[in-house]
Amino acid sequence: MFSDDLAEKQLKVIQNRQMTAKYPESWLAWFLWLVGVFTQLAFVAALMPASWFVIITDEIGLDAFPETPLAFYLARHLSLMYGFVGIALIVISYQLSRYRDLIGYLAYGVIVFGILQGIIDLQSGMPLIWTLGESISSVIGGLMILWLHKKCRLRSTSSTVTST
Repeated sequence: MFSDDLAEKQLKVIQNRQMTAKYPESWLAWFLWLVGVFTQLAFVAALMPASWFVIITDEIGLDAFPETPLAFYLARHLSLMYGFVGIALIVISYQLSRYRDLIGYLAYGVIVFGILQGIIDLQSGMPLIWTLGESISSVIGGLMILWLHKKCRLRSTSSTVTST
């Protein structure tokens, strides 16, 4: 009984590895979808009470959030932008073949975005841990998209060559 369960689990692991190599499109779609869904949380920040901005920045040990209309405007609009980027990622994840070329540009854009985040964070005096976490995660995300995108292109190119 126990060995049968173990054998089934091992078979599933092997099948999952084969699926990753065989179907990079599904991994790219899942990754874009997951980032898109996670990014939807930004809508909460766009709509949360102003006092929460002040409390959250205090709790995470940053300088006091400036309680000015411009600061709240910028924070809320940036959150809205992230939320709508998330919607775009979800749409793209369902139509990879339609947006194949865009995904390559998106990957490079996310990598550059991550680098620029790091530069801006450093210029702004953000804590180093914040800067590294934010910018490195963006660069890694962009590299992931690029890697999966290239695997998809190689797979589509090789299937086209073998079918002709």
